[in-house]
Amino acid sequence: MLEPTISGQLGSFLARLSYRDLSPSQVSRLKIYFLDWLGSAIAGKNEAPVQIILSVIRDLGGAPESTIIASQSYGNCLMAALANGASSHVVEMDDLHRESILHPAAPIIPAVLALAEREKASGADLLLAIAVGYEAAIRVAIAVGPSHYRCWHTTSTCGTFGAAAGAARLLGLDDEQTISAYGSAGTQAGGLWEFLTNNAMSKQLHTGKAALNGLLSALLAQRGFTGARKILEGEKGFFIATSSDSDAAKCLAGLGREFYFERNSIKYHASCGHTHSAIDAVLQATQGMTHRSEEIEGVSVSVYQGALDLLGDIEPTTPYFAKFNLPFCIASALVFGHAELADFTPERIRNPEMIQMMQKIRIHADPQLSAMYPRQWPARVEIAKCNGQRLTGAVTCPKGDPENPLSESEVIAKFKSLTRGLITDGWADTLCERVLSLDRLSDVSTFFNR
Repeated sequence: MLEPTISGQLGSFLARLSYRDLSPSQVSRLKIYFLDWLGSAIAGKNEAPVQIILSVIRDLGGAPESTIIASQSYGNCLMAALANGASSHVVEMDDLHRESILHPAAPIIPAVLALAEREKASGADLLLAIAVGYEAAIRVAIAVGPSHYRCWHTTSTCGTFGAAAGAARLLGLDDEQTISAYGSAGTQAGGLWEFLTNNAMSKQLHTGKAALNGLLSALLAQRGFTGARKILEGEKGFFIATSSDSDAAKCLAGLGREFYFERNSIKYHASCGHTHSAIDAVLQATQGMTHRSEEIEGVSVSVYQGALDLLGDIEPTTPYFAKFNLPFCIASALVFGHAELADFTPERIRNPEMIQMMQKIRIHADPQLSAMYPRQWPARVEIAKCNGQRLTGAVTCPKGDPENPLSESEVIAKFKSLTRGLITDGWADTLCERVLSLDRLSDVSTFFNR
């Protein structure tokens, strides 16, 4: 008898999970995740990295199996996963799982949606595959530990496992095939943060390739292609190779008793998730009132060390990189009262009021806040006004976190805001209705039919 492996135990459980095992509230949550992802995928359609990827896909050609959302066209399932994975991550509005430091939707949903369309699976099957993909990716990401995130983009690396798991479930792979799918996914898992140092487009390649590689791994396993049995915990496996604080046991902790995907966050602000608590702390302190830089003497912001490790050296040289710049996001909340998509523009980067406000902001890591990370992503702010007034705010769970969730109507409003001007209002309404009734759809290949 073969020795049990982490991949085998995780894969065996998820391969046997059925739609009936999901509660009505979990199904509702999964539909919200899908709608939130779809809005981000449409919102990213015209961004330069996405258009470049689309141009390559057009040149490659391929069978029209699955929908490529950004071009409203069809391609083979792997290319659709690549394109949709890229477009859904580029505006930084896709979902976030805090404890695992992972954006699950962007690498996982494109893979399982593309496959579900090709296989003409039901909406219920698709929702189950999303649940399986999320659970696999989140558990691997928690187990690999926070040190992994220093150099590795968890959404890309661990997202590859999630895409493979969801696709394997849709294909009905057996235990050995599922282990092989995980093995092939793990050996392809990659994505380095170095791109942040020179304004590269790699982040969209990360999510697109994670979706493609995970789906490819499952398709290969279906045909008998084998992968490493101990890809996670092996001496030359994923955990040891990419982390200094991994804990393999966390991958299986509570398996069958709790679903980590329920602790997912839906983004409210159009910036990196590490900025959200600071933004909300400012809005709490100011009660949403806007301020001119001449009114402010100084702003002191306390965050956890993990936020500074990733964001500390990033300059707001472009609208995209402004989303990763803490002073810019905080200044936007102070000057304009929000951090929306429209706040991240070349004009806003050059705005004298913003520049002057950013110069008054000081950010430091607080050991107490750092000890709470990654389970929580907290921030505190103290605003000293020139009139002597002191405004303070402290946020542990920003708006959109599971402890402070967006309502269904707020997620629908976010979807319509993200897609406004890119699709018609009527089509937006139709897509919302179809997502919220996805569990009753018999054939996912008809989802985008006009």
